[in-house]
Amino acid sequence: MSNTSNTSGSQSSSNSPKSKQKDAADEDVPSPMEVLRNARTQLAELTGMVAESVSSFERTEDGWTLQIEVLELVRVPDTMSLLASYEATCDLQGELTGYRRVRRYERGRSDSNRPGGR
Repeated sequence: MSNTSNTSGSQSSSNSPKSKQKDAADEDVPSPMEVLRNARTQLAELTGMVAESVSSFERTEDGWTLQIEVLELVRVPDTMSLLASYEATCDLQGELTGYRRVRRYERGRSDSNRPGGR
C-alpha cells in the first residue's frame, strides 16, 4: 500500500501547476512564421489590398516589425502596377497594432531607378 501513495505523490508532482503554466505560456507565443502570416492576413483585411510579400521581419522589445509589400493598383502591363511598402507593427502575440505606408513604386522599377537614387 505504501507504493500506491508514493505513486500518487509522484504523479501529482509531475502535473504541478508550474509545469502547466510553463506549457500554457509556450503555447501563447507564436512562431515567427505564424506572426508573418497573421500580419499579412490582417493588413490585407484592413486595407482591402493584396499583401504580396514580406521584405523584412524583425523581433523588437515590444513585439515585431515587418515591411510588407502590397499591390495597390493593377495595371497592364503588370510591370506598371503600383506597389507599396507598409511598415507593420505587431505585439508579442502577433496581433497587428499599427501600420503605415512608407513607400509607393511601380513594380518594374528598382530602387536604383528611382529619381534621386532613393
